Amino acid sequence: MNSRHLLISALFVASLTGCAAVATKTNTLSDERILSETGGVLGLSPSELTLVERRTEGVNTYVTLKTSSGKTYACTVNGGNLFSFGMTNPPVCNAR
Repeated sequence: MNSRHLLISALFVASLTGCAAVATKTNTLSDERILSETGGVLGLSPSELTLVERRTEGVNTYVTLKTSSGKTYACTVNGGNLFSFGMTNPPVCNAR
């Protein structure tokens, strides 16, 4: 019975790892879309934002933005991949 539970657990973990890899590889968020969506949350136009850094891990895209006034924000955009059919949740942004 223990070996059966171990096998099921191993398969479950492997499937989760596979899902994260697929989500990362199928991310369709353009820089322009990220600036548009994060700008909406911050109350700024995309032209007032500069994308400083971007990385995608699993279903989340993490970005660092700088405003034209010099403020810096760290934002997380969830979605924008095959599993979410390209849709995103509202970004979460915090001042740095």
